Amino acid sequence: IGLGKSTLVNTLFKSQVSRWSSGWGGEHKIPKTVEIKAVSHVIEEGGVKMKLTVIDTPGFGDQINNENCWDPISKYINEQYEKFLKEEVNIARKKRIPDTRVHCCLYFISPTGHSLRQLDIEFMKHLSRVVNIIPVIAKSDTMTPDEKNEFKHRVRKELETHGIEYYPQNEFDDDMEDKNENDKIREAMPFAVVGSDKEFQVNGKRVLGRKTAWGVVEVENPNHCEFALLRDFLIRSHLQDLKEVTHNIHYETYRARRLNDNGGLHPISANNTQESNL
Repeated sequence: IGLGKSTLVNTLFKSQVSRWSSGWGGEHKIPKTVEIKAVSHVIEEGGVKMKLTVIDTPGFGDQINNENCWDPISKYINEQYEKFLKEEVNIARKKRIPDTRVHCCLYFISPTGHSLRQLDIEFMKHLSRVVNIIPVIAKSDTMTPDEKNEFKHRVRKELETHGIEYYPQNEFDDDMEDKNENDKIREAMPFAVVGSDKEFQVNGKRVLGRKTAWGVVEVENPNHCEFALLRDFLIRSHLQDLKEVTHNIHYETYRARRLNDNGGLHPISANNTQESNL
């Protein structure tokens, strides 16, 4: 709570796609369980319209006992793989299978400057097996540049020590060009970001930012934070690759396990198959 997750998501996609900041007022109580809800929105990028679905998980990590609190999220991700698999093995298969699979999970790290919480480690360890994890440091303007760089380095070392792989994974680099590009991204991770839905006047321009005692932290200024880098990474440079890694690695792993466990799935009648909502 208090990491600005919904604000950042809304800033990323320039829309009120997350219900947490747009639909829950101060009078509402914080959910005591991980209640999962998908919120869809159409965004336009470079003249191309895309349907974006944000999976909202308020309540994660906020309980007194957080043991296995990632289970509902893991279950939701696997349920989407199951929907896709059932459509795929259907005799009367649709030409375009509705795809509700989760292609990316942004994991928000608290800007403590110290180390990852045990909850952070356990969550990423479990979820990185089924989904592309992208770690981000929330509200990074609370740290100095030196503190930020030191914290980033410490987080990367901790993830490596615990064998936690995050996107883009080293082993999926197709060639040297991919490796060089992805190495630069991996060295910048976790992305240190700031989100805001407020505009301020800076040098005669209206900019999104957060006002502090030292001035305005400009969200889209690369000298202030890595929001622009994260947005470009998600929406432009790696969007297709995120989908391919989901399909070719995470989904195929799930599919192979399911078919192996069941000795093959029985085809399902098209009339009995429910439509998936995107």
